[in-house]
Amino acid sequence: MGAPGAPQRSLTETLRLAWADEELRGRITFVLIIFAVYALCIHVVVPIPGVQPAMLEKLVNDNSFLGLMNQIGGGAFKRLSILALGLGPYISASIILQVLTYANPAWKMELQEGGEYARKQQNRRTRALALILGVFQSVGIFQLIARPLAITPTVQQYVTVAVFWTAGSFLLLWLGEQASEKGIGNGVSLLIFAGIIISMPSLVEQIQRNYGVLVQWWQLVIVAALFLAVTYFVVLFTTAQRRIPVQHMRRNFGTQAKGGGTSYLPISVNMAGVIPVIFAVALIYMPYQFQQMFPAGSSMHDALGNIGAFMAPDFSRWQGYVGAFIYMLLIFGFTFVWNAMIYNVEDIANNLKRAGSYVPGIRPGKQTKDFLNGVITRVTFVGALFLSIASLSQYVFPLF
Repeated sequence: MGAPGAPQRSLTETLRLAWADEELRGRITFVLIIFAVYALCIHVVVPIPGVQPAMLEKLVNDNSFLGLMNQIGGGAFKRLSILALGLGPYISASIILQVLTYANPAWKMELQEGGEYARKQQNRRTRALALILGVFQSVGIFQLIARPLAITPTVQQYVTVAVFWTAGSFLLLWLGEQASEKGIGNGVSLLIFAGIIISMPSLVEQIQRNYGVLVQWWQLVIVAALFLAVTYFVVLFTTAQRRIPVQHMRRNFGTQAKGGGTSYLPISVNMAGVIPVIFAVALIYMPYQFQQMFPAGSSMHDALGNIGAFMAPDFSRWQGYVGAFIYMLLIFGFTFVWNAMIYNVEDIANNLKRAGSYVPGIRPGKQTKDFLNGVITRVTFVGALFLSIASLSQYVFPLF
């Protein structure tokens, strides 16, 4: 948020100034290059004999889990590209380790106090788990498409799919890390955004094919307007802050008095960004992933299928309402967990006390800690509610 009284720039002026900055222009250009590499890799196909593209496309359209994978991945799955798995293994591994870290006090303390070394250790654990999950997900998803496509998988095909799809997932992860380090924003989120944008033309084509009508120009205008409106509110909530005033004591250094004055402690409404949504989506479709590890008709296969039906949000069937509620709970849970890891309230309160700073009207120490806890909880609730509404809107709009 800009400073009070600061002149408001138009969007075109902001973009012009951003492009005029040499460093920022270089970072934006680098992200565009990453997008181009991503789009090219989508068309690198893993050769699997016996797969008929028309049957595979129908299977993807009829299966909500595969359809979501394909949409987020820019159509990589229906092409059986090396990027067919997308970032699924890494996201699943991140969820598991985030939960384990939050539940394990030793790991939590290590991550909070270990600095860069602890973060690298956590990253290594995540990658190792993602490698294992990548192999299992490759085999499971290949089993899922093999049955309806009347393919009898061989050991060679299993190995080929596991190697190429897992390697493709790690290639995508590497591209995301490069975008984060040398570009702008969160690389993983940018790649998911790019995948959805790449999928949009095929989604319009699918709507025309399913409903047998030509999409009119005014309908595209309405969709574009809704897209821009949602984007506006997402940006608004992402940049919104609750600013807590902090009073600093003046200190005497010889004959001079330094310090004093007032500053602000900014508490972002949506500090977690889209991470809770990504984690929640990965978790609600996880039963479908594990379902493929068991033979069709087995009790475990059927049980996981039923669990998946209840966890997937879909307002066209009654189980979907339960799924929408679970989806909201997961977004709320991941938002609170993520913010708890970012904001160490006890450290903030102690640092303010040691620096001789305080929140006006609040006593230093425990009272400051309780006050900050209350503010962060309320702000996090608003952020989680907004994320839930924005995420569920994609399931509500098709009803109209």
